[in-house]
Amino acid sequence: SSEDKKGGKIIMVSSPGPGEGKTTTVCNLAITYANLGKKTLLIDADLRKPVMYKVFNLNKEKGLTGYIIGKNTLTECISKSDVENLDIVTSGINPPNPSEILDSQKMKKLLEKLRGIYDVILIDSPPMIAVTDALILSNLIDDFILVCRSGVTQKGALDRSIKSLEQIKGAFTGAVLNAVDSSITYGSGYYYSYYQYYYGDK
Repeated sequence: SSEDKKGGKIIMVSSPGPGEGKTTTVCNLAITYANLGKKTLLIDADLRKPVMYKVFNLNKEKGLTGYIIGKNTLTECISKSDVENLDIVTSGINPPNPSEILDSQKMKKLLEKLRGIYDVILIDSPPMIAVTDALILSNLIDDFILVCRSGVTQKGALDRSIKSLEQIKGAFTGAVLNAVDSSITYGSGYYYSYYQYYYGDK
C-alpha cells in the first residue's frame, strides 16, 4: 500500500495496550510472507516483555540487545526458524535502557543494512500506551500496523495512539481488528453484496 523504497520493506506491528494480539498478528504476517517466497526477517523489539523466543522455541540471549551493545555479531543474532524463508532476531537480554537502545544510531544503521538482505522485515514492538518505544521506531519504518482487539482495546487508548503518531509524523498504515464476534457482524453476505455491486453483471 505504500510507496516502494530501495531494498526490503520494514513493517512494524504494535497495539494501544497489552493483550490485544500484536505478537500473534506479526508472527502470522511473517509466516505468510515467508510462505509467499519472500526472504523474511522477524525482529522482537519488545525489549521489556519479549515472547518471540518462546513462540519459535529459540534462545533469546543472543539477540537485538546483544548486537546493539556490541556483545554479539549480526550473524550470531539471526536465528533460523522452522519456516522456510523466515529468520528471527530475538530480543536478547532485557536491558535497563530499552528506549535508548531502540533510539540509537546503531539501530538505525542495522535496519538499513537489513533492507539489503531481506525482502520483508517485520518488527514486534511494545504497546504504545505503556512506553514510547514504538513511537521511537515509527520514523525508521515503512508501514505501521496497529492491532486492536474487539471488546478489549479502549477507544481512548486507540485515539491517543493515533494522535501520538500524527504528532511525530510517524508511519501509520492502518489497523487490524481481531477477535470479532461473528454474531454481531454483517457476515459474508455483506461483503458479497458489495462485490456483486462492483463486479456483478451489468
